[in-house]
Amino acid sequence: MRRTLIKSAVIISMDDAIGDFSTGDVLIERNRIVDVRPSIDVGSDTEIVEAEGRIVIPGLINAHMHTWQTALRGYAANWTLLEYFRRMHAGLATVFRPEDIYIATLVGALNQINQGTTTLVDWCHNNPTPDHTDAAVRGLIESGIRAAFFHGSPKPEPKPGERHFSEVPHPRREVERLLAGPLADRDGLVTLGLAILGPHYSTLDVAMHDFRMARELNLIASMHQGGGPAKTPDGWEKLTEAGLVGAGINIVHGNDLPDDLLDRMVDLGVSFSVTPENEMIQGHGFPITGRLLKRGVRPTIGIDLESVLAGDLFSAARVALSTQRSLDNAESRKASGTIPATTTIPVREALRWITTEGARMLGRENQIGSLTPGKLADLVIINASDLNLVPVHDPVAAVVMQTSLANIEAVMIGGVWKKRNGRLLADGLEAKKQLLVQSGRRLVHDIERQGHAA
Repeated sequence: MRRTLIKSAVIISMDDAIGDFSTGDVLIERNRIVDVRPSIDVGSDTEIVEAEGRIVIPGLINAHMHTWQTALRGYAANWTLLEYFRRMHAGLATVFRPEDIYIATLVGALNQINQGTTTLVDWCHNNPTPDHTDAAVRGLIESGIRAAFFHGSPKPEPKPGERHFSEVPHPRREVERLLAGPLADRDGLVTLGLAILGPHYSTLDVAMHDFRMARELNLIASMHQGGGPAKTPDGWEKLTEAGLVGAGINIVHGNDLPDDLLDRMVDLGVSFSVTPENEMIQGHGFPITGRLLKRGVRPTIGIDLESVLAGDLFSAARVALSTQRSLDNAESRKASGTIPATTTIPVREALRWITTEGARMLGRENQIGSLTPGKLADLVIINASDLNLVPVHDPVAAVVMQTSLANIEAVMIGGVWKKRNGRLLADGLEAKKQLLVQSGRRLVHDIERQGHAA
């Protein structure tokens, strides 16, 4: 029996029934957590990890990322959303080969592990052929990350005689192929969801088809909401009337949702994924974090685009927290004429957004998201004795407000170490990085040769 005891660490369980420990142990057997308490005695058949001066937290959950763009890091950093649509989806995306999707997804997922993410929602919407889709899935599986592969569809400009992408239903045959093949295990390391167009980007007929398919196949249906006028302005009303809006529907962004529609979505159990830094950079608007909190629900947090910004989920949580605190403070100052008496959002809230809330959005709150006995052993060990963290007065504040990649000492996914002693445990990493470099250079060369330079 494979057993590991993480001993004498600061424990942030994110389980209210268990609480936190200034000094505590975590016992793992095979792929699951079996005990969390101040002191655990074990036999000689157990690997002991001395963790004094460390903080142990649940593995982070990145709720939204287009991992296929990893080879284009920074290339879109100066683009607005409109430029992104034109230069990425109608441009660069069209020159991707399956091998580009594979290496981008593999290296992007490895980078997520390296930074403390144990579950990645990979929103893959550049898969014009089954070979592209299979390449993305293969990259996720090879990386060893826990992932929800949200199968999407490309968005090029139509050629003469072709329908616009907004008029094309999500390909059921391809979804069924994945469910019968590499993603057949609903509880496996890599599972399937749908990255559909939704009523903002599709016709009503397409939206109805896609929502019904997701319901029938019992898959999460995630969709972007925002970024210009809606393709189907009354789409949400029609979908709600048809009984298709509820739990299992995930809204990404949602910056321009009117209050009455947001109220209905919250009441129906819709989940929301905010990508705060990219939303403000590209012109979506302010994240809806505070609007959700006022309605009694929490957001999940995603990176969105490494073609624009860094893939660090701690930074994304900080941006979401700081932005909403700033908006709240400005509103308070306007009303009272002075500095607010206290802050509106504690740091633990932000840690929930990237742990327990991500698990809830995926419908896996009974499996991941907290250090709870019986759950899968997905966790992160932070070296709190590092120069930028010591002394630690408030462990949650240290994690949310000060932790960076440099402090991620170890990462475990399903009871298996993926990073130890500050080193990512991935074979042939240098060769993989070189393949990513070659892919990125070829993609840029090919699109610039076509006259679509950034």
